[in-house]
This record gives sequence, structure tokens and C-alpha cells, in this order.
Amino acid sequence: MMTLDVSLIGSFALIAVGLFCLATNRNMIMMVIGVEIMMNGSILALVGLAASPTGLLDPLPQSLAIMAIAIGGSVAAVGLVMITQVYRHYKTLDVRELKKLRL
Repeated sequence: MMTLDVSLIGSFALIAVGLFCLATNRNMIMMVIGVEIMMNGSILALVGLAASPTGLLDPLPQSLAIMAIAIGGSVAAVGLVMITQVYRHYKTLDVRELKKLRL
């Protein structure tokens, strides 16, 4: 059984990795992956905080986590479709290059 400390440390580590991925990468696909990693860290924190010391789990946070996973997957799919269209039109995925195209 996971304790609260382990789940919170894991969730904060996932959030930190996602932030690092967002801050250092210029590739739009890697940025979407960073956002998804951060979302998984927040879901882990939600489920970890919902666990009681007796080992019982509240079903409401688990159902919210399942809904967040489903919504996150659909958001990632839409984001990747948008990235595909940007690549087809501009032939680049570099965010800094796309900022130069602004009027």
C-alpha cells in the first residue's frame, strides 16, 4: 500500500518533470507531453490525498480521476491534431519559429 508521503512525492516529481519539459523544449509535441505528465501528477496527488490511513478509498476522487484521464486524453488528441495541421502548413514545430510569423 502506498503511503501519503510516497504518493505526494511522486506527484510533485511528475509535476516538476512536466514543468521542466515545458520550460526547456521548443518542440510543440514535447510541450503537449509535458502538459500530460503534469496532469498525471495532479491526478496522482488527488487519489493519494483521497486515501485514508485505514486503507479505505473514497470512490468520488477515483471517479474524478477517471474522468480527468478521459478528458486529458481527448485534449491531447485535439492538441496533436492541431500540431499536425501547423506542421503541414508551416513545416516546423519550433515554437520560436512560429512566433516570428506573427504580424
